[in-house]
Amino acid sequence: MYAIVNIAGQQFKVAKDQHLFVHRLQGDEGASIEFDNVLLVEDGGKISVGAPTLKGASVSAKIVSHLKGDKVIVFKKKRRKGYKKKNGHRQYFTKIQISGISL
Repeated sequence: MYAIVNIAGQQFKVAKDQHLFVHRLQGDEGASIEFDNVLLVEDGGKISVGAPTLKGASVSAKIVSHLKGDKVIVFKKKRRKGYKKKNGHRQYFTKIQISGISL
């Protein structure tokens, strides 16, 4: 059984007991959260597609930890002009574990 769910503006294919990195979510570590923007559910070969979401379907998850991703270097340069800019960025992520999919 798997589902396609919209979490923080992105779509993920999730299954039970799967670990997932999503953009930072509100909540403490160990807290349970529910996502009700379920777009598709597959259960033993039977596929249910929402228009745009399935009514009554939800995905429950547990927040495992909050962390930061790898550093991304942003470097801009214009040749022969002496223009150089160096900037870095680290994205905040939340690691979640899918605890169940319900219709």
